[in-house]
Amino acid sequence: MNPAQVMNLGELLAQTARRFPTRAGLIQNGQCVNWQTLDQRVNAAVLGLGERGLKQGDKLLVLSRNNQALFESAWVAFRMGLVWVPCNFRLTPPEVSYLAQSSHARALLIESVFEEHLQSIRAAAPDLQQVLSVEEGWPALIDQALATTWQSDPSKREGLLVEPATVSADDPLWFFYTSGTTGHPKAGMLTHGQMAFVVTNHLADLIPGTTEKDVSIAVAPLSHGAGIHMLLNVARGAATVLLPNEKLDPPTVWSLVEQHRVSNLFTVPTIVKRLVEDPSVDQYDHSSLRYVIYAGAPMYRADQRKALETLGPVLVQYFGLGEVTGCITVLPPHMHSADDNDPNANIGSCGYPRTGMEVAILDEDCQRLPAGQIGEICVRGPAVFSGYYNNPEATTKALRGGWFHTGDLGKLDERGFLTITGRQSDMYISGGSNVYPKEAEEVLLTHPQVSEVAIFGIEDPDWGETGVAVVVAKDPKDPPSQQRLETFLEGRLAKYRWPRHWFFWTEMPKSGYGKIVKKDLKAMLESQGQLPSRSVH
Repeated sequence: MNPAQVMNLGELLAQTARRFPTRAGLIQNGQCVNWQTLDQRVNAAVLGLGERGLKQGDKLLVLSRNNQALFESAWVAFRMGLVWVPCNFRLTPPEVSYLAQSSHARALLIESVFEEHLQSIRAAAPDLQQVLSVEEGWPALIDQALATTWQSDPSKREGLLVEPATVSADDPLWFFYTSGTTGHPKAGMLTHGQMAFVVTNHLADLIPGTTEKDVSIAVAPLSHGAGIHMLLNVARGAATVLLPNEKLDPPTVWSLVEQHRVSNLFTVPTIVKRLVEDPSVDQYDHSSLRYVIYAGAPMYRADQRKALETLGPVLVQYFGLGEVTGCITVLPPHMHSADDNDPNANIGSCGYPRTGMEVAILDEDCQRLPAGQIGEICVRGPAVFSGYYNNPEATTKALRGGWFHTGDLGKLDERGFLTITGRQSDMYISGGSNVYPKEAEEVLLTHPQVSEVAIFGIEDPDWGETGVAVVVAKDPKDPPSQQRLETFLEGRLAKYRWPRHWFFWTEMPKSGYGKIVKKDLKAMLESQGQLPSRSVH
């Protein structure tokens, strides 16, 4: 590609700092850091890491909760032409050490609370040469670079400028690790060219009209989807508010929304559910919210209706995986409705293809299926990643036939709107019929006593496979019975789609990304001896 056709993504921060130097860029614990200061600190860190031998193409591993150093490290990596490798801080030491080893990390930025992780990383990552702590090493690196530069050239005290690395469109800037639903997680390579399109597309399709007067709040780790969302707000000069700690406390979130007049936030459906069901939502003013973006999993209709009734017409749904950085479909606010009879409700749909992206439903031979038929959801366009790092076999499989294969099943209607029916691995076959657990989950969630439900298939000697339901009651003191739920399903769902085994828990375990992972639920039940030892998924 012509080198004149790509920009180093780190320029987004530099441009915003020039336009709005004194406006707040990052807010946490009542402390505001303006754009000029953030940009100058990033430039200083670029110089400091360069002095320590890091060069373009090296990988910077980061293990930290949301804070200023984590925020800055992304822009340092982009500007230097490094690859940013952020880890979900909830991962275990062996999981993080695998990321360090598989990414060939050369440098590590880590919070001191992760001492056990650090020891595991050191043992597993022979390429690691530089280790900086968030609390001391990172500030010292920046302070030393600033002091050295100002001493040699006092004129730079008013503005330290650093030339960004020249990059190509295919140069990776971020290793976006999958959550590893099967085997080890894979590093999806996000590139400068790809991400320039994604940022532009997200601004157009998710938070149109965003300016420097807007404010975002990050209620999830910046290591994944919330970090992508952070890029959009930086591009428009909208400040990002970070929570005071890693705990998701709804009253704290809503108080910050009121205090800072937050206008957009991104999270997953399970977190939206927690936020709108907490009594604190009615104790604070959230009228400033214009966009509440949810993705990462489908939102059940009962939860969607509750959010719309509580927050108003602010929901934006998008569908997308890390490999396409969320850029597959969008369902904007005006296509949501709490009224089931409203034709604009688009119940069950996750929207239409994103601007510049193509979505198709393909069969096993990569042939398009007509509207209404269920097949694999596939996508192509500028938002698709360049492949998995050091894993050509997985790359070939994911990109076969000229499409990115999501592994999700769904169908398109005549308008091109997409409905997800579930993961390929979620579907099971009972009595010769395909069963998509999401259909039963949607019905059960409309029961007044049900808060959460997850259904998966296991082997059955009579039916081939049958369903297992894990249910969490809204009121632990008044859980529904199996008989009551089966009576509720009568007339609402064909019997072959009903789960045959029921478990009632007080809490639904979730991954570090706030998602329900069915393979983990099944493993827990199997380890407790509550499921047959032979199962198919």
